[in-house]
Amino acid sequence: MDGAERLRGGPAAAVRDPRLFEEFYRRHVDAVMRFVARRVDDPHTAADLTAEIFLAVLDSAHSYRPHLGSETAWLYGIARNVVSSERRRLAREAERDLRFSGRRLLEADDIARIEDRLDAESPGRRALAALASLPEGEQAVMELIAVDQLTVTEAAAALGIRQVTARVRLHRARKALRKEADVKTPEADPTPPRARPTSPTPAGTPDPALLHVAEGGARA
Repeated sequence: MDGAERLRGGPAAAVRDPRLFEEFYRRHVDAVMRFVARRVDDPHTAADLTAEIFLAVLDSAHSYRPHLGSETAWLYGIARNVVSSERRRLAREAERDLRFSGRRLLEADDIARIEDRLDAESPGRRALAALASLPEGEQAVMELIAVDQLTVTEAAAALGIRQVTARVRLHRARKALRKEADVKTPEADPTPPRARPTSPTPAGTPDPALLHVAEGGARA
């Protein structure tokens, strides 16, 4: 957290002053949109969820604790709840048309801009997909640390758990992913050896995508 955030008083001050809230929004909207774009691939959904996250800030501003992490990490905790709620809502819907009801219309430029962001974050969505086999708690810690680049301390704060719990879950997640990477080797290629193109990942080697996520850096 930098000095500018301290001077502005953080989220609690922002929700009391429209000017400060606009500054808060502009300071964090790109990071929040990137977070959302790693989890959805529709521009309308990405725009709606980003707006909902900042609306949720109005009710949650009092919960921010500077000593537990940055404003961005705190926002990621809110964002996870908003995205999870949206997924549950969609799962309960009986008719697909309900998914689009009440949405504001996006201008063509808005859609193009969000689609560019979605394209840029596609590696993050693939990384998150690689975590799908993990238990929910371990998956949550791993995605915040390896994909969203939070520290262990910030991930623990975002999830409302102790740091030691976050470290244990991170260790278990990495162990499981390394084991899965060793199992997911490329299938045997029936092509005769001379006609077979050179492969950067020979059979019998660990899946590089899973290893990349498993080795995602964890800072204190």
